[in-house]
Amino acid sequence: MDKGARRNSTLLLDGPERAPARAYFKAVGYRDEDLRRPLVGVAHSWIELMPCNFHLRALAQKVKEGIRAAGGTPVEFNTIAVSDGISMGTAGMKASLVSREVIADSIELVARGHLFDGLVILTGCDKTIPAAVMALLRLNLPGFMLYGGSIQPGRYRGRDVTIQDVFEAVGAYQAGKLSAEDLREMEDVACPGAGACGGQFTANTMALAFAMMGIAPIGSNDVPATDSAKEAVAVQAGGLVMDLLRADLRPRGIVTRGALENAIAAVAASGGSTNAVLHLLAVAREAEVPLSLDDFDRISARTPLLADLKPGGRFTAVDLYRAGGERLLAKRLLELEVLHPEEMTVSRRSIGEEAQRARETPGQEVVRPPASPLKPWGGLAILKGNLAPEGSVVKLAGNERLAHRGPARVFESEEEAFAAIGRAEIEPGDVVVIRYEGPVGGPGMREMLGVTAALVGAGLGESVALVTDGRFSGATRGLMVGHVAPEAARGGPIAAVRDGDLITLDVRTRRLDLELADEEVHRRLARWTPPPPRYESGVMAKYARLVSSAASGAVTR
Repeated sequence: MDKGARRNSTLLLDGPERAPARAYFKAVGYRDEDLRRPLVGVAHSWIELMPCNFHLRALAQKVKEGIRAAGGTPVEFNTIAVSDGISMGTAGMKASLVSREVIADSIELVARGHLFDGLVILTGCDKTIPAAVMALLRLNLPGFMLYGGSIQPGRYRGRDVTIQDVFEAVGAYQAGKLSAEDLREMEDVACPGAGACGGQFTANTMALAFAMMGIAPIGSNDVPATDSAKEAVAVQAGGLVMDLLRADLRPRGIVTRGALENAIAAVAASGGSTNAVLHLLAVAREAEVPLSLDDFDRISARTPLLADLKPGGRFTAVDLYRAGGERLLAKRLLELEVLHPEEMTVSRRSIGEEAQRARETPGQEVVRPPASPLKPWGGLAILKGNLAPEGSVVKLAGNERLAHRGPARVFESEEEAFAAIGRAEIEPGDVVVIRYEGPVGGPGMREMLGVTAALVGAGLGESVALVTDGRFSGATRGLMVGHVAPEAARGGPIAAVRDGDLITLDVRTRRLDLELADEEVHRRLARWTPPPPRYESGVMAKYARLVSSAASGAVTR
């Protein structure tokens, strides 16, 4: 191995004065020849709590095989993960977005503390994916993110199902439309093994976005978690990181303005999760590349919806892989002249070159041709108005309504809203307002899949709207507006809304408005006092003091 690839570890391990460090390494099995090779960190978030990450420890062994075969010395280490799906609808969900910062911080600290030369970060559940890229950009070591892959769909009475179906089945059960036995039957089959949630929910959205950005090897992330090809992908990843070390190609040379725009286009074209807005804003901040909410709206407006994926469409991430995968969508975007083809990727080929390598499965129906998109615009829109002066995010995929006007039904927490739905207190035409669930107010900006799925399951998905300063799961569908900023806990206008106030949202004009005179809104806010913090100490209190607005990615400062 070219000694020049040991740009950092030589300071840690070389020379008589570094004998104590080498002694520690030898205590856990490293040999002198191992310590003369580049040290490559292999980070992962294996945890015995969820299918999303459960296989990552085994996958890391294959990455390590590839690193050793290519002349490096892998150093495996672990970080945390929080399951959105398990914690959904409970106070535990507040920990999810907070975990993004903790994961990024912990990877950064281990890599800085041990002077790694390169880094491969294996990811699974939602927050591990952007956290990995945030850490890569802070460290700017040769390396990349590798996604553990999607779960296979479950089979329920002859059809494919995902965890989305289970959440919506809970709403149907509460509405008396599904028996307890039927609900249990679906629960038992929906998640058949390892891998992240199977639709174009947040994990698959971010995996696709980062492949299109170039910071993950395109064609690797879309291989499902339990597919026989996944181990080979991991071994190849080990060789790839050594190539990057030799070439000294670093994350900040890949994550440019054009690469970020490619990622946004992929989210828009695939009907991806609204959480991508938060995460890509956070990644842009780490890359020191200017990016705003308006950029998402501009790119989504010019990017047609091409992928017929759940939650709004028919197919799962496994179906996308079989149809032609990430490269096929890249080729469609290239044909539409939406993609910036010259942007470099970790394969050391441009994204345009990677798109040309696409192999489309004959007869596939998952990714539409450019001439016949599902919709002429992408899956996201940014709304502003007197209710969201800094902006809010609405998901358009899987929803045909572009406007709604109705009376507010105001709830001070997710639990209050969920209970009201269960009591059949929400009427067609209502605008459900859930506040004090933002980055500060939550704290942690909980996802609302329990509430949104309950509305759909109760048969209200096409007749009500929901507005919140919290956020949504990638599995959410319906006319749901999240990330309202400024949030209620910081005195945003959403704090002034009262039951019965009329709210208008119009995607065509990009407006979200409370039908009150500005003077009345100001009078109400002048009498408003912030609620006491929900946490007085610990990580949640620290996060609430440090976190920024959702409009800037909910990053800690």
